[in-house]
Amino acid sequence: MLPGDLPLTLLCHPATPAPVVRTIEAGATRRADGTLSFRYCLRGDIVRLLIPTPDPAGRTDGLWEHTCFEAFVGLAGQTAYTEFNFSPSGQWATYAFADYRQPAAEPEVFAPPQITARVFAGRIELEAVVPPGTLDLSASEARLQIGLCAVVEARDLIDGRHSYWALRHAADRPDFHDRRGFVLELAAPRRTPGGD
Repeated sequence: MLPGDLPLTLLCHPATPAPVVRTIEAGATRRADGTLSFRYCLRGDIVRLLIPTPDPAGRTDGLWEHTCFEAFVGLAGQTAYTEFNFSPSGQWATYAFADYRQPAAEPEVFAPPQITARVFAGRIELEAVVPPGTLDLSASEARLQIGLCAVVEARDLIDGRHSYWALRHAADRPDFHDRRGFVLELAAPRRTPGGD
């Protein structure tokens, strides 16, 4: 059910080739109540990848140093954005930025996402649901601009163990913070009369 619901394909940065990964598909949805859902499906030679094992769910820094799925979310017309890291371990991290790589002056308190990860012989599936209120979207009719990304750590690559995947790479080196990579746009959902 999950892989068929993923309309977008992430591209490997040409500076970090990853022959052990065939494809990474991804998708995102935005509900009227402010809930955001992110989905990823990595297909490849899973035994040659380093996949974080399940850990107690909680906020953890440095997840991007290992296999990790990410989303960068900003409002159209604003420089501020939020970075989400979702590990197959169930751990997560969020960071608020006022502008390109500039942390927000006031650290935000984020509600924990619900992460479901499954590892199969030839693929990894991950879904992360970010609850309403995590981002201040309820009063906003603005479009969301989203960058969907992944870092994949391999066991045995000679030229580098990490590959970097995104909807668009806009620079010579991988840089998920580059706003030119936030190419998925989600309009505010229409509220139905009597609905949520």
